[in-house]
Amino acid sequence: MNLIPFFIGIVFIFLHLQANSLLPTERIKQMIWFSFSGGLAVSYVFVYLLPTLHQEQVNIEDKYRALAMESEIYFIGLLGVVIFVGIQLIVRRNVVSHTSSFWVAVAFYTFYNALISFTVLSVDVAGVQAIFYSFAIGLHIIAVAHDMYREFPDEYSHKGRYILAGGIVVGWIFALTIDLNPLIKAIVFAFVSGAMILNVFKNELPNDKEIHYPTFVVGVLSYTVVTMSLKFFFEW
Repeated sequence: MNLIPFFIGIVFIFLHLQANSLLPTERIKQMIWFSFSGGLAVSYVFVYLLPTLHQEQVNIEDKYRALAMESEIYFIGLLGVVIFVGIQLIVRRNVVSHTSSFWVAVAFYTFYNALISFTVLSVDVAGVQAIFYSFAIGLHIIAVAHDMYREFPDEYSHKGRYILAGGIVVGWIFALTIDLNPLIKAIVFAFVSGAMILNVFKNELPNDKEIHYPTFVVGVLSYTVVTMSLKFFFEW
């Protein structure tokens, strides 16, 4: 029995529940942390996410050649971006009320977490490869949790983090019990990728006043070099 998915699921849940206690409180240390994790996230987008999106599109074209064009998967990713932007506007502009905005954010991020958890835990990877790619997702989960905490500190601490962690559990259960059609998996992956790419560049990457550039470069280079090396030597 493969215990890696169970381990990854538990870590994801722990990160959502304890994200803010894991982050440094001093401004300089926090700046270095987010610069490194932002660099790692950017590297993850370019050396894993985009190539995988391309491969999913190729797979669709091979299997559904009569129906496929050259951009279906990318369109789903674009849809993820559009929906993510719309949700953020509702949340940050308090379109209805502060409380309503909080619950809209909780509902979306719970659904988003379920899709991330399902995507990560249902893909055909195992062992070191699964842990390595999940490391980047773990940092992304911390960034999402921190972003929610900044917008709704009291509500997130008392309710939100438990509900969002529940989303990870739901995706985890689906990944371990339901075997979806590869096309549906590709659509879910593309939607999550679109939302994730936007989140990385809009929220995880520090602005020019808060970024510690050398640490950012270290984050980019370290994850890129390790990923490319592992792909080369182990044909990931």
